[in-house]
Amino acid sequence: MVSYMGAVLYGFVGIVVAVMALLVAFQEKLVYVPVLPGLTKSYQVTPARLHLLYEDVWLRSSDGVRLHAWFIKVLPESRGPTVLFFQENAGNIAHRLEMVRIMIQRLQCNVFMLSYRGYGESDGYPSQHGITKDAQAALDHLSQRTDIDTSRIVVFGRSLGGAVGALLTKNNPDKVNALILENTFTSIMDLAGVLFPFLKWFIGGTGSKAPKLLNFLVRSPWSTIDIVGQIKQPILFLSGLQDEMVPPFHMQMLYDKAAAHNRECVFVDFPNGMHMDTWLVGGDHYWRTIQQFLEKHVPEIKEHESSHDAKILRGGDFM
Repeated sequence: MVSYMGAVLYGFVGIVVAVMALLVAFQEKLVYVPVLPGLTKSYQVTPARLHLLYEDVWLRSSDGVRLHAWFIKVLPESRGPTVLFFQENAGNIAHRLEMVRIMIQRLQCNVFMLSYRGYGESDGYPSQHGITKDAQAALDHLSQRTDIDTSRIVVFGRSLGGAVGALLTKNNPDKVNALILENTFTSIMDLAGVLFPFLKWFIGGTGSKAPKLLNFLVRSPWSTIDIVGQIKQPILFLSGLQDEMVPPFHMQMLYDKAAAHNRECVFVDFPNGMHMDTWLVGGDHYWRTIQQFLEKHVPEIKEHESSHDAKILRGGDFM
């Protein structure tokens, strides 16, 4: 009996050690996938191919990593809203160009597409600590531009990009005016148990009942559920109910957490939307939802309104 129990104990310890080794060695490769199977790290297409007006932007993150981005403008002199777009974990920004092309047409907005470190033409290796710095560098760059309306900057993140965008929005209430989250997970710890069921016995997020024995090994937790309730700006939640990667209840949990503290939260679901194609199958309803959100929270300021505000600041209306 003693030997049997000892064997069970040794077996359990062996499993834990094996899981620890896997987490330590391969977690970045599981979370970040800069290169899709069968493709190269380089861009397969550029905005020029889609006849989009753009510039290549090169940035330095605060730790010195060289980053690449595309800034795509709807018109040369456009003062419309500017969307800072953060992509999913797999592939690079070139794989999102068709969606962005339609976004620009439908919303009449500018779009800034950042390549995370280790993605596309950006240097370095991806990590939560590093990508957080990359996102801040992108926002700081936009905030300093003189050819856009910096009072109309909106962060848009899908999946992993939603986690990146939520943290950036929380940290920059004076620079980000609104946030859009699409098919975003509550945390990597929660998602790991969905994608790799055996891990749910060892790691888990805030609401998980798992023992969480190995949470300390997770270097990129991306715990959006712990961030979203601290965001003061308006948030639009876009959820594809057929999402095969991130269970839709993750988005519902994020909304519930945010809405408990923020009255400017809107949740819209798309019954046929999957993880990557919600924007496509959502069709006109998808784009109208975003357009109405932007019109409400980052409205265009007419020239006569600006003049009126200037008069008020000068005391002109009191003379």
